[in-house]
Amino acid sequence: MDLALLRTFVTVHRAGSFTRAAALLGLSQPAVTSQIRTLERQLGRPLFLRRARGVTPTSIGDELAHRAAPHLDALVEITETGLDAERGVRTLHVAGPPEFTSLRALPALAPLVAQGLALRASFTGNSEELLDGLAAGHHDLALSTARPRGGLFTAVPLCDEELVLVAAPRWAARLSPGVLATGAVVLEQLPLIEVHESLPFAARYWAAVFESGPAAAATVIAPDLRAVREAAAAGAGLAVLPRYLCEEALERGRLVALLEPPVPPLRTYFLVTRTGTLALTHIARAHEELVRAAGEW
Repeated sequence: MDLALLRTFVTVHRAGSFTRAAALLGLSQPAVTSQIRTLERQLGRPLFLRRARGVTPTSIGDELAHRAAPHLDALVEITETGLDAERGVRTLHVAGPPEFTSLRALPALAPLVAQGLALRASFTGNSEELLDGLAAGHHDLALSTARPRGGLFTAVPLCDEELVLVAAPRWAARLSPGVLATGAVVLEQLPLIEVHESLPFAARYWAAVFESGPAAAATVIAPDLRAVREAAAAGAGLAVLPRYLCEEALERGRLVALLEPPVPPLRTYFLVTRTGTLALTHIARAHEELVRAAGEW
């Protein structure tokens, strides 16, 4: 059996789509369709059911993928290990939100540079865009706040970040606990600083703590949480920030936590790879290092 046909089959099985598999393989969609039809003729069985959106494997398709994929991944590992010896340095492409990638992921991966790994980072806080880039092969590892579905990706929970409602001391001094407990009143009294007009951090915090949505639009929009932190510390208004990002400012008194709810809102990060790519040594090493480091975050 032609290994190229099996490789295409496994890619389609993981991607759930001829179109996405074609992008991953660097082939046209008709070429992928033709290869799958050729393999189905050779086996005398249908491997996929065509749907309006993508394809669904048949029971035969699932069985073949389960048996063939580990061997194909092992062949890729052998090939890539040989390339490693020739090149000396492998490049890892990692992507995620700018703040978390900068302050958590890249420092954790830094020791691997001395072991012959080159790093390339891409920043985006949009989970859909992030996973699309991973699916297309632009990234090797993705740090996502959304757990992906389907067989194309493999995701492990990496860590939880606590969200904190903060403001500069002068704003905090004007608020009584009774005012803070109402949530909506806080937003009416204070300007809000956010990363996007949709208020992703405030909405998550308000839903968890006040069981309602934010009652007002943001006054300041800055698409980087570090800018949000500095604007809040300078007195521009209140903000919802990950604790790791504002811990130092809280300790130094530049920011004050307005509330300490019994169950703080959390946001989970997932470490995501394309299924099968952990067979590649440099990706597996980086994956292991990030999981190890996350235990201390």
